[in-house]
Amino acid sequence: MTTRHRNFINGKFVDTAGGNFIPVFNPATDQVISEIPDTPAGVVAEAVAAAKAAQKGWGKLPAIQRAAALRALSAKIRENQTALARTIVEEQGKILGLAEVEVAFTADYLDYMAEWARRIEGEIITSDRPGENIFLFRQPIGVVGGILPWNFPFFLIARKLGPALVTGNAVVIKPSEETPNNAAMFAQLVAETDIPPGIVNFVFGGGGSTGAALCDDPDVGMLSFTGSVETGSRIMAAAAKNITKVNLELGGKAPAIVLADADIDLSVKAIRDSRVINSGQVCNCAERVYVDRRVEDEFVSKLASAMDQATYGDPLANQSVDMGPLINKKGLAKVEGLVQRALKAGANLVTGGSVAELGSGSYYRPTVLTGCGQADEIMQKEIFGPVIPVNTFDTLDEAIERANDSIYGLTSSIYTRDIGVAMRACNEIRFGETYINRENFEAMQGFHAGTRRSGIGGADGKHGLYEYTQTHVVYLQS
Repeated sequence: MTTRHRNFINGKFVDTAGGNFIPVFNPATDQVISEIPDTPAGVVAEAVAAAKAAQKGWGKLPAIQRAAALRALSAKIRENQTALARTIVEEQGKILGLAEVEVAFTADYLDYMAEWARRIEGEIITSDRPGENIFLFRQPIGVVGGILPWNFPFFLIARKLGPALVTGNAVVIKPSEETPNNAAMFAQLVAETDIPPGIVNFVFGGGGSTGAALCDDPDVGMLSFTGSVETGSRIMAAAAKNITKVNLELGGKAPAIVLADADIDLSVKAIRDSRVINSGQVCNCAERVYVDRRVEDEFVSKLASAMDQATYGDPLANQSVDMGPLINKKGLAKVEGLVQRALKAGANLVTGGSVAELGSGSYYRPTVLTGCGQADEIMQKEIFGPVIPVNTFDTLDEAIERANDSIYGLTSSIYTRDIGVAMRACNEIRFGETYINRENFEAMQGFHAGTRRSGIGGADGKHGLYEYTQTHVVYLQS
């Protein structure tokens, strides 16, 4: 019998009367593995109301007590790591090793955010008036709505919940309808802790229904979303009605610049891993390569060989594969369309370039394209699949100009042995993050934030924590 999940509201799992249910598929087998309610606006309002009522007491607790709740939750996650990882693999398609890393990193992230309990700081500001003190306090926003993507569905719960809770907010989380099963397990772990009812709530459903209702609720003080530019734009428009604060991590088209003096083997490995990890469905990993013409042949030859060696298949049936399926048929069709249009526009196919027919699932062969023009769609539009287009350059000025020529501004990378060149690139590349001689993977103590259409605000570290606070300035005249 297919599992039918229930919403988690005010500390209880509750049935949603009437309405539609959305099937959830295993992308490796195309089989239905569960169902979720397409939660209507009235039920979403109940979750927000529960969060609003509970937050009043939660916000008054010392932060160290809120941190203890996060640590209790992280301990529960570690106790259930194997089951959680297998659930993520089944519904999302990533390989088991990466799912295990995601679960472990999620627990570590909650512990890291708990450490901020004694480090949330305000300011004392000098006054112009005798006998006056000016204080700046950081206070909770109230209710935070978290709308999640499907590519790292478990970790993104913690990325929104952790800083929100330790700073005194309550949350209402809407998981992706593609990957809700891990969120249901997360809710069960919350229920097993002493976190007060109403502080953490989960509502399942579609973006245009349940997600829209969350965005429209005037009692939501902040909306934190990770996903596509198109959806982020709609959320921002909906938030405008109530002047709700938004925190948006959107798409990326990360450039990787490979200089003639680079360690070619290192750059090939890092870029290959960017396109294979999670089947290329990672917004901060390399999406386009600019390689110095002098090393183009060596780089392309080694990259094509590395991509050729990548194995794929059902990650639960064969745990030795390097990558699993794309999330669904729509995603597969998007990747296939981008590649075919690039070839018609004059790109050269080095390897891959076709759907992999395995009987079921949504698989695309690891692909390398050369001869891609800067204005080509494949160099400008996010692919979100195991495909890497390559463009050549003659000078660093050309490479930097082309790298910056994008509507996106999330991450970037450069491979060189020249520290002067690396620092120049850091000063001139207009992206939220730049990785030098390493893979594109951020640290929890950094600040993951983009420019242009890659988002507003950011996550992680001190600056990510303070996204979930509002300031309150007090003028005290003695």
